[in-house]
Amino acid sequence: MYEFIYYSPKELEFPLPSNIYVTTSLKDIPDEEFIVSNTKQTDAEIAALEIDFYIKNSKDSLASKIKNVEKLYEINSNRFDNAQDMQYTQEISKQVLLVASSDEKKEFTKSMIPDEFDLFHVTKDIVKSIDGHIGSLKVIVDDEGKDVELNVSQIVWYKQGEMACKQSGSFDPIETSLDEVLATLRNNISSYEYKKYTVYDKTICQYNERREEVCSKCEEVCPTVAIIKNDENKTLEFSQIDCHGCGGCISVCPSGALEYAPQNRESFFEMAREYKGHIPLIIPEKMNVLDLTIELKKDVLPFAIEGEKYLHEGTLLTLLQESGSQVIFYSDFLSKGTKDAIFVLNQIYQKKYQKDAILLAMTQDELKDALEKVEFIENSRFTFNEGKSRKREVFAIRLAPIVQNDELGTVDCGEHVHYAHVKVDQDKCTLCLACVGACNVNAIIADTSDNTLRLNASLCTSCGYCEMTCPEDDCLTLERDVIKLSPSWFQEEILAQDELYPCIECGKEFATKKAIEKIAAIMSPIFAKDPIKERTLYCCETCKPKIMMTSYMKDSSAYTNKQGVSIG
Repeated sequence: MYEFIYYSPKELEFPLPSNIYVTTSLKDIPDEEFIVSNTKQTDAEIAALEIDFYIKNSKDSLASKIKNVEKLYEINSNRFDNAQDMQYTQEISKQVLLVASSDEKKEFTKSMIPDEFDLFHVTKDIVKSIDGHIGSLKVIVDDEGKDVELNVSQIVWYKQGEMACKQSGSFDPIETSLDEVLATLRNNISSYEYKKYTVYDKTICQYNERREEVCSKCEEVCPTVAIIKNDENKTLEFSQIDCHGCGGCISVCPSGALEYAPQNRESFFEMAREYKGHIPLIIPEKMNVLDLTIELKKDVLPFAIEGEKYLHEGTLLTLLQESGSQVIFYSDFLSKGTKDAIFVLNQIYQKKYQKDAILLAMTQDELKDALEKVEFIENSRFTFNEGKSRKREVFAIRLAPIVQNDELGTVDCGEHVHYAHVKVDQDKCTLCLACVGACNVNAIIADTSDNTLRLNASLCTSCGYCEMTCPEDDCLTLERDVIKLSPSWFQEEILAQDELYPCIECGKEFATKKAIEKIAAIMSPIFAKDPIKERTLYCCETCKPKIMMTSYMKDSSAYTNKQGVSIG
């Protein structure tokens, strides 16, 4: 039984390992479920087009080519095994809305098969809003001053504007062609499938259920309505059917609450490990390697990815360190998060190794130039088992051995990648631990062994929620958008420390000394005429009601005796 298949009408000039089924005829392919193929012409779960790109262009030795082709199959098999991109189907009816002029309507109806769609026609000037997704679109149009709701499955909109671009299911014949749009409509009615591209962990989300909005980066960069924020209850809503799978939300998510389902961090790490001793050339699927003819110098191995925007500082540093090499990123577009990540990493590598980490190539000429320059970086390789580590933890653990004991200065963060250093005024801090509760990435923690408030700056996302939550004025502040390449950046720093205060009745330590002193300073003047109430300010939760009740009983007894009534 084979998991891998290699098909080409022409025979290869070298043999492939025995676990790869090799054929020159599509008719001879056995009825098996293949996981990885080199082409879309065969029925396999993954079409790894970078395999033929590597075979055609690589200058590796024959022996290396044989090993590396098998490696590329194994890498893609790993990607398939770890993927979380579940497949879904959506029923699509024949109801189609045509937004067009009279002449454009004539062109469309002439090209379609008679009665193949239930067609509604309007002009663009009366369309007020579009809601829903492909298969379930609600369009509001103005019919002589009255709002009319049209329920359709798909929309054909000539020269469509921004309103039509956000939901799935709208197609523009001007952008592609009328024949292509008609083919798409028919295929969707026959069978429409979509994938789950994002995995969401709300427990570390910097937006979810917070009193104030400190982050909604994912919603800001989403080009569709795949991510919507509900400002009333501070929750995010995800529409997988509207998601293009670009991954832009992943790269700007500060905490790692969002994962890229086709290639999550765990999967990326396992794939990156295979690039030890190789120079990675990242090529997004949209760049179409089959159209790319360029000489790959020795040791360069393509690293194919699906979405072009999900790479962030953690994933890129993983690939850099697992390979021990500079990395080439070939893409004609950079997401906001990936662009900032490259900016950060290049600063770090320049300070440590006097070389850029990522060589960006946006054209074939730039790619050719990058392939000539790219090289391994001595002593840059580092590995550790990332396991279930979070985004910031991975980056911190990997950055620490670059810094080691050096003082390399500071690094600017950019517009969409944020780090910060928390500062606390110890004289004002009562160790109420409100900031600890506010931090859901464990950058700020409490250590009960020595009654300290501690910070790991390398984990801080600069959300500022701790600053908003702190009840003391000007006590907690943030130094934003800076990474300090210093050993102390990765060590727990004591922000504040205090003694525990013992209950004056039983001696149990129940609060910090500063907290008791602060409360007493406020309440003592109010309780000045009642020494018992004033005493309760220095009592634990158990003794406080006891002495209040004892005082009450004594007062009651004295009052009763004064009235000459005995107490039974």
